[in-house]
Amino acid sequence: MIIVGEKINTSLKGVTEAVRNRDAAFIQQRAIDQAEKGAHFIDVNCGTLVGEEVESLAWLVKTVQMAVKQPCCIDSPDPLALAAGLKAHKGKPLINSITAEEERYQGIIPLVKEYKAGIIALLIDDAHGMSHDAATRIQIGCNLIKRLMQDGVAVEDIYIDPLIQPIGTSTDMGVVALETIQGIKREYPGVHFMCGLSNVSFGLPKRGLLNRTFLALCMMAGLDGAILDPANREMMKMIIATEALLNKDEYCMKYIQAFRSGLLDD
Repeated sequence: MIIVGEKINTSLKGVTEAVRNRDAAFIQQRAIDQAEKGAHFIDVNCGTLVGEEVESLAWLVKTVQMAVKQPCCIDSPDPLALAAGLKAHKGKPLINSITAEEERYQGIIPLVKEYKAGIIALLIDDAHGMSHDAATRIQIGCNLIKRLMQDGVAVEDIYIDPLIQPIGTSTDMGVVALETIQGIKREYPGVHFMCGLSNVSFGLPKRGLLNRTFLALCMMAGLDGAILDPANREMMKMIIATEALLNKDEYCMKYIQAFRSGLLDD
């Protein structure tokens, strides 16, 4: 599993103040904590800072990379903010995100190509918006992957987001996401899948239980990446166990090492 740490986002308590005050120590400690707990990428998002995002995103990238070796997932729908963050980044970044909507695609694909970045792609297009059925999402995804590859993006640099929506308002949304992953995986076995989980349980009690269970099901379907809090011990334990059960952990060595180091303790 490719883990993207989600805790440097100005929608979260304390982060807005830290970014506005250029509190490097606060941001760097968050980056270090996530890296130590298993994050492969550190997400940086300051989209709530209207009018300040371009400068702030570049500062965030520089600040995080001074503290950890992990690359950033640079998270913004604004090409200008993305460009500032990418210019500041060292190494191979991940961009979140692109869609099949023409204006957004044309705004972001030049940056993907210039910086040879990985790209998270959302299954949204101009004709259907965010479709509620798996067949349409699969069609949008396959078309988007094909177009990205024609634009020179390697299939292994594409991370499809199957779009996770609440089961509390439409109980088939979990199944739709699973079928979407499976359908695209059949057509493009080399592509990655990346999602945020928390939407699936929105409005329901015991959200952590639903999120963990759903992630295990998604991993079975082919999901190999998630945007989450790596400090969530129950979630990380579940990921380690599921990888072992799905033959993603040779000789269960990662599982055994996690047990010996106490990561699986209650």
